[in-house]
Amino acid sequence: MKEITRVNHIGLRVFDLATTREFYEKLGFKFIVGPVGPEPIAVMEHPSGVNLNLILNAKEKTDINQLMDVPTKYAGYTHVALEVTDIHSVKSQLDEQAIVITEGPVEFPSGFSLFIRDPDKNVVEFHQPKKEHSW
Repeated sequence: MKEITRVNHIGLRVFDLATTREFYEKLGFKFIVGPVGPEPIAVMEHPSGVNLNLILNAKEKTDINQLMDVPTKYAGYTHVALEVTDIHSVKSQLDEQAIVITEGPVEFPSGFSLFIRDPDKNVVEFHQPKKEHSW
């Protein structure tokens, strides 16, 4: 569809708003509003325009991500990739914030990535594209 212009927001089901808010604020997101709505959400936005809808109805805290951490691979969104200009700077900032890097930096044909998990085990990738792709 030619009418699609960009991703509007990313919806994340979360257990605890305060914990999740604190985590994403470390990544530069600003709290906008919440909880609001019948299925309560909170909204956070990064200065780059990336918008998060935190869906506040997870029944319990979990130590696993059902799409990533179990042997059976279910269909669904597995992660969000945030494009960055300097993967090494991102790594340094994550280290300073004591945010655990679960993988990387690793090199892919398209660029360099590293991965973290938020408090609800959602995977966040930071990706620095190569100037020219080799694929």
